[in-house]
Amino acid sequence: MTDFDELIIKSRKISWQKFGKNITFYHPGMFKYNGCWGEYPAISITGSHCELQCDHCQSKILESMISATTPDELIRKCKKIEEMGNTGCLISGGSKFDGTITWNDFIPAIKTIKKTTNLFLSIHSGIIDVQAAKQLKDAGIDQALIDVIGDDETIEKIYHASFGIEKIEESLDALKTADISIIPHIVVGLHYGQIRGEYNAIEMIKKYDPEVLVIVSLMALSGTSIKNSILPTSEEIAHVIATAKISMADVPISLGCARNRADYKIDCLAVDCGVNRIAIPSEEAIKKAEEYNLTIKWKKTCCSIPINEKEV
Repeated sequence: MTDFDELIIKSRKISWQKFGKNITFYHPGMFKYNGCWGEYPAISITGSHCELQCDHCQSKILESMISATTPDELIRKCKKIEEMGNTGCLISGGSKFDGTITWNDFIPAIKTIKKTTNLFLSIHSGIIDVQAAKQLKDAGIDQALIDVIGDDETIEKIYHASFGIEKIEESLDALKTADISIIPHIVVGLHYGQIRGEYNAIEMIKKYDPEVLVIVSLMALSGTSIKNSILPTSEEIAHVIATAKISMADVPISLGCARNRADYKIDCLAVDCGVNRIAIPSEEAIKKAEEYNLTIKWKKTCCSIPINEKEV
């Protein structure tokens, strides 16, 4: 048995001991899966505009979101989203050069949405300070998703930014101070497919008692300068998942939707690791879960949403 095999088995045992032999499969609203759409769409408050133009995205992910570039438009579209039967939505947007998102103008609108709908609201926080975090908390947002990058060179090369990992730690501090549920994301292979700051990111995250840790991986998005990069292997992704699970036994870990979903081995190895959640699972992953006799649940939301929140 290899060291890798032993790591996977250890991770799986820890997960099952803590959470039982259970797994939840998620179907976010941005995707059509088995002929149906999920019930948790994503909205961009900047449309497709982003100053950073990170190499791995270059606004392509924003282009797939619902555009709502004014507060009134955000309110209207959120009400429409609820009317269509959705349980919540993710509010995101492009970043400014300093990594922040312009939340100020939209905070009253978010407060109105929380008062007039029953939507569960997630945000992509971006780089954020305590004042903005507290305002968003007061407005009623339910959780904040944040990418945690553990390598300054990756931030410089991929994000074209100079703020460094200390600003990410300050953002985590701000969200914690504001008592916002933190959903950190680690992008495996973000540095042109190389493993750089992923394990440092785990060390950064474990100090903040996150509600869920989401592991995603580099995708070769068409139209980006990174499209020809070598993607991280399923084994490299599994190694990060297992290491995170062993380091944070009490934290549920999800394999998020942003990954090379054509590679079903990623999903299967995640199940082997005892991952607690998978967004848009492959048929092979479902079969693997059944082979382990796991209790399977399904939710039509982002994989960050609490299991007991508006269960479907």
